[in-house]
Amino acid sequence: MENGRRKFSAQEKVGILKQHLLEKMPVSELCEQNRLQPTVFYRWQQEFFENGAVAFERQREHPDARLTRRVSELEGKLTRKNDVLAELMEEHVALKKSLGEI
Repeated sequence: MENGRRKFSAQEKVGILKQHLLEKMPVSELCEQNRLQPTVFYRWQQEFFENGAVAFERQREHPDARLTRRVSELEGKLTRKNDVLAELMEEHVALKKSLGEI
């Protein structure tokens, strides 16, 4: 805290907002207790309400996670195909040897 600023975790921010919204603690008191500027408090409150709908939306899979899962599926499929192809080539070579073609 070189410049006097303090980093608050997301849970700490929600806790401070909760004290105001549910416990009716005055903003001035909260800001004084937490060494917080009122403008910062109101910015948190605005972000909280703007992003609050996310809590009620169904959890969607992140596009990167979906892509990673799909790549893994395709890699597995490719590995199985390569295994089958290798087995078929072995059988082919063995057959050619038994027929005296190699």
